[in-house]
Amino acid sequence: MSDALFLLLAGLLAGGMNALAGGGTFVSLPALIGAGVPSVSANATGTVALFPGGLASTWVYRDGLTAVCGVPLVPVGVVTLVGGLSGSLLLLWTPAALFDQGLPWLLLVATIMLAFGRRIGPALRARFRAGLPTILALQFLLGVYGGYFGGAVGLMMMAAWSILDGAEVKALNAPRTLMVSAANGIAVLSFVVAGAVAWTACLPVGLGAVAGGWCGAHIGRILPPAAVRAGTLLLAAGTTVAFFVRAYG
Repeated sequence: MSDALFLLLAGLLAGGMNALAGGGTFVSLPALIGAGVPSVSANATGTVALFPGGLASTWVYRDGLTAVCGVPLVPVGVVTLVGGLSGSLLLLWTPAALFDQGLPWLLLVATIMLAFGRRIGPALRARFRAGLPTILALQFLLGVYGGYFGGAVGLMMMAAWSILDGAEVKALNAPRTLMVSAANGIAVLSFVVAGAVAWTACLPVGLGAVAGGWCGAHIGRILPPAAVRAGTLLLAAGTTVAFFVRAYG
């Protein structure tokens, strides 16, 4: 299989995953690295490539946009943008060798949040009630993570929001796609200006991601949330193990 076709299919799957629950980076990043793109550039390239697919998903979900944990979308979006810019600049300043060593741990954090976020939510909500400063500070940190790495940031947002607010995960898809697009959008500008994007690899992934994002968002309206979560968790765990072996094996 040619690299272009391989990356196109990877983008299709990644875009669909991002639309359904998040975690598309678990597909796009290994695919780009496997195609020979250095890790830091692969991360930046994947962010750029998946961005149009995220916009397509946001458009499909637009009717379901609601406040995040009771906070209007505008202030949440502003802190997400600031966090995304901070994270993208941090990535550009990170040496490739250091990023390679830290990447498995970032994947592990994302996987743990996906696996256990819903379980710890009720216990935390029983002990404290998050106010506006807490919600915005947390969203800023999620924006930083999204701009820096982005792997499963959508999953982490939904896990965090469900912990704070107890909302049904499926109902959070619309604001999640919007906030992930906000963090990624400002990161895209940083990566393009810095010349960190491998455009030859970016284009097939991006084309696939647009189709996957559009289709995945429509499928996400009818697919059972448990099935989406289980499939994403399985892929996330496998990718995390593979990157630990790659970095330390």
